[in-house]
Amino acid sequence: MDKPLPPLRAAVVPVTPFQQNCTLLWCTKTMRGAFVDPGGDLDKLKAAATQHGVTIEKLLVTHGHIDHCGQAGVLAKELGVPIEGPQEEDRYWIARLNDDRASFGLEGSPFEPDRWLQDGDEVTVGDLTLKVRHTPGHTPGHVVFFHEPSRFAIVGDVLFRGSIGRTDFPLGDHDTLIASITERLWPMGDDVAFVPGHGPTSTFGTERATNPFVADSRFG
Repeated sequence: MDKPLPPLRAAVVPVTPFQQNCTLLWCTKTMRGAFVDPGGDLDKLKAAATQHGVTIEKLLVTHGHIDHCGQAGVLAKELGVPIEGPQEEDRYWIARLNDDRASFGLEGSPFEPDRWLQDGDEVTVGDLTLKVRHTPGHTPGHVVFFHEPSRFAIVGDVLFRGSIGRTDFPLGDHDTLIASITERLWPMGDDVAFVPGHGPTSTFGTERATNPFVADSRFG
């Protein structure tokens, strides 16, 4: 017998010169999907959706930095779909996307999400339901998306394999970021695999054991 398809599938599509991990995720039952953090290279993203046979029904945004959402408003208009996320404290970053174009050499257009997200909210993609956790520190309105049945999370720039997000940008805070990781990510479970905003995937258990910034051994 053929193995049943998992309910969720995902493909990581690096975009912009920052090689930001835009995630195309979709419901295998309905073939409806979402882009998480469509920061740029829109032709590349649309080609990926076509390749996998996915109909995009919304865009999800983890936070307001230009490499993650600079082109979200443009793509939403092209596709006629809504934007959900981040948490509203990142309005500061989204409002300055035009200004950040010169600083970072990326395309950026301010937008108004159709839905700002709060801790404990849920978002749907096809028949999938993802949980939302507010994880400030890298930016004040950063959120992560967690599909509990798949043990899979998209964490933006909160956590990386072997590192954590920067906190030297305006409104960043190191202690808040550490708390977001240890109090809101770790309880999801060591077996959870995650896609970070940049670089390779990992699991929370691996980072708890080896990450020099947030390993359990750092906290006694």
